[in-house]
This record gives sequence, C-alpha cells and structure tokens, in this order.
Amino acid sequence: MKTVALPISRFLLCLLLLLLGAALRAEGGDDWLDRKLSMKDSKGTRYQLLRQVSDQTGYLFVYDSQVINNDEHVRIRKGEYTLRELVYTITGNRRLQMEFLGHHLLLTLPDVKPIAPRPAPIPAEPVYFTVEGIVYDRYTKEPLTSATVSVKSAGIGTVTNLDGRFRIALPDSLRVSTVHISHLGYENTEIKAAIVADKYSDFELEPKVITLQEVVVRAVNPLQTVQKMLDAREKNYASEPEYATAFYREGVEHKKRNVDLTEAVLRVYKLGYQRIHPDQVKLIKMRRIVDKQERDTILTKIKSGVQATLMLDLVKNLPEFLQPDDPQCQYVYAHTDISVVDGRLANVISFEQREGLKEPMYKGQLYIDTENYALLEARFEMDPRFVEKATSMYVEKQSKDYKLTLLKAAYVISYKPSDNGVYQVNHVRGDLEFKARRKRQWFSNTLKVWFEMVNCKVEPGDGQGIPRSERLPQRAIFSETAHSYDANFWGHFNVIPPEDKLKELILQNLEETNK
Repeated sequence: MKTVALPISRFLLCLLLLLLGAALRAEGGDDWLDRKLSMKDSKGTRYQLLRQVSDQTGYLFVYDSQVINNDEHVRIRKGEYTLRELVYTITGNRRLQMEFLGHHLLLTLPDVKPIAPRPAPIPAEPVYFTVEGIVYDRYTKEPLTSATVSVKSAGIGTVTNLDGRFRIALPDSLRVSTVHISHLGYENTEIKAAIVADKYSDFELEPKVITLQEVVVRAVNPLQTVQKMLDAREKNYASEPEYATAFYREGVEHKKRNVDLTEAVLRVYKLGYQRIHPDQVKLIKMRRIVDKQERDTILTKIKSGVQATLMLDLVKNLPEFLQPDDPQCQYVYAHTDISVVDGRLANVISFEQREGLKEPMYKGQLYIDTENYALLEARFEMDPRFVEKATSMYVEKQSKDYKLTLLKAAYVISYKPSDNGVYQVNHVRGDLEFKARRKRQWFSNTLKVWFEMVNCKVEPGDGQGIPRSERLPQRAIFSETAHSYDANFWGHFNVIPPEDKLKELILQNLEETNK
C-alpha cells in the first residue's frame, strides 16, 4: 500500500491565509474604502505601489492601463491613509470610481455621455478587446511562468512569460465569455471577460493542497501508467488534421546580454498523432531584432527553432523514454508524486536512464491524468552527469572562433483539452545553455538559447493542408527582416509579451532605428 505524505504545515498556512482573506473580503464594500492603512515612505512605479496595497488588503486591482500609467514613478510619504485616499494618491487621479467585484477592486473613470449620440458605424474589420496583467502565487507573491490563459469555448489562449505577464486579444463577441487561468500545482481561477476587458489586472492562483480525501491511495505501477497513456492516445488526441495559429519566439543571450530576438506568427497544419508525415507550417508574420555589436561574435547553428518545437509534440513523435514496452528500453520509471494540472489530478511518473549507462540520455517527469490517462505535461532534461557528451547532438556547426560545450538542455511541453475533450499541444519551451570559450583564450562565458511556441487558436482541418508553394522550410524562419520593433506590429494576433530583460534589446533597437 502506497501512502501519501501530506504537507500539513503548508496546508494549515494556506487554510489560515484563505480564511483571513475571506474574512477581509466579507467586510468589503464601501466600508473598506474608508479603512485606514499604514504606509511606509515608499518610492516605485504606480503598479508596484498598488501591489503593496493589495498585499495589505487582499484586494487585486483592475484598471485601464491607458488611464493609469503602470511605469510612472511616484512617492508615497509615511503615514495613515484611507484606502480611497491611497488609491487617489498612487494613481494621481481623484476622478476614479471604485467598485468591489469579489476579491478585485475595479478602478474606472465616470462615463461621459455625448450630447448628441450618433449610431456607431459598422466596423469594416472585426473589433477586438484585450485582457492583460500578471499572474501570481497568492501567498509567495511570486509571478507564475507559463500559466495558461484561455477562453476554452473559443479555443483561444496564450501563456504568461517569465515575468508572469500576459496579453490576450479577443473578438468583441467574447465579452460575455469567461477567461480561464491555470498552472501546474495550482487551483484554477476564472473571471468574466467583461470585467477585465481593456484593463490591466493582477490574478492570483492558490496552491492546490491534495488531501487524502481527494485521492484513492493505492499502489501505482509506473510502467503500466505510461503504457495506458500510450493506449489512450486514440481517444485523447486528435486523429484528424487541425489548423493551429501559433506564436513562436526564440532568443539568444551571450555574456548575460540579450543579443538576438526572433518572433513569428505561424499557421500550422497539424496532422493526426498517428501520421508519420511532419506538420506543415506557413509563416504569417515575423520580425527579428539583433544587437549589431554582437551579431557576428558567435556564428553557429544550434538545433532549436520551429523544427525542434514541432518535433517536441511527444504524443506524435514518441521519444525513447515513452517506449517502455521496447525490449531494449534503457530507462527506469517510478511513481513519485500526485499533482494537479488544470484542475485534474495527475500521477507524476519520473524516469531516468538505467544504472551503469554512461551515454547522455534524458531524465524528467510525466504528468498523466489519473482518470483518462492523458499526458498533461512533460518536464525533462539531458542528464546533467553526461550533458557535455551531448554537445554534438545540439551543435550542427561550430563557430570558427568559439568552442561550445553543452551545459544544459531542458524542455517543458504541456497539453490542454478543447471543449470536445480532445487534447492539443498547448505550449512548448526549450532552454539550452552552453559554455562558450574563444579559441586561444583561457576564460569562457555563457551562451543561452531558448525557444518556445504557444498554440493560440485551434480550428478544424479541411483536408487540404498548406499549399506546397506556401510552406515554410522549417530551418529557414530565421532569415533577416527589415522590420523594426513596433508595439502594434502584431495587430490582433496573440503573442507572448517580452520580459523586462528583453526590453533592453528592444529599446536599443528602437534607439538605433530612430538615429
């Protein structure tokens, strides 16, 4: 009989904080606006100071970022303020109206009615609205990377970046829909799109504590669980072709500086999981930003990019660690945990290469649904003990001036179900790290290459696919482009917003463009 060790201290802490937050919100409403709050002498952006207020009150702010400039710096002097006065002081706008919606505090300007309203003209193009903000851990306040933000009924979604930020564009017809936010190991949260439309919002997810009442405690055979996942592919994954609109990006960091950023919107014709032919890709939009001082420092070809991303659909392209029935299987498996993914319990199956093997192989975890045996997520990396031996597997062409040695190769792949219960690839992320040493020099530095793709919209296939003349050679996406960085470049395509670290390269590119 397998037992589950419960994190009692964490459970009690979560329960205490949850009850405290519920008590505070129960006393919400206009009375809270007149409650006194103590503030230290503080300086920061308007967004940072509003976060401090959220930490004290338990309320998250929802507002239009065009009305409140998130990045503008302000100072709050030490003292006691009512919540209302504190919001006025931080935002610099005493016209704001405040309304409590659950554990959110909505900040809006009064409606200004036109004197002689005219019927709005029929728009020539579809009207869109945006939902944007940051997703946090409710208790640690740490931003959550790769959280999924979606409208399930429409098959539209995106993921948060490394800073926990996201931005999703939705057609106006979805204002009545519900925005769904989820992350591995956390309770899901949902909010009406109309409440957060065209506003900047904070969202907090609560860690999921799995209790004995939720789990039928029994021995789990890891090999059988993996095999059941493989057997259930026919019912869990699409066997017919589908179209996916995907956002792809890749970056290169050298000497702790971002030197290259490539972004693209792709139209992917995904064949069924059992088809042996590769998926087809059409390039819709693309841009590349390069640090001109660094662009020629390391000329090398690394196995990443769109081709690698599509090959990381593990359900279709089974890697060695997903072939446990192979008589020559070189992996061992263990049931190591129970977790929650998108509100569903998952068995965590860990795997690593057999003892005594010295060749570079993978190790990691598979998150398999306890009921329908769908693969929900996979996290794996090249075994750190032998990772240097795998350099030739990742570097197709070495630079004439540098020698590269692989230090890390790690991947995360997640799958999400559509309304009909069929799972599709949701997000793929790869992180490669190399030791780069210039020839005839003793010292080395670090070269990092990362790439990721998120499926933003999935639609039924038409059986035609992408015409051969329009298909993208998957290795050729990184050609130079004349486009400079423009905040409106992507229009209403859903993209992953750049992290703060990447903004340095973007701002540098803008400065050079404006010279």
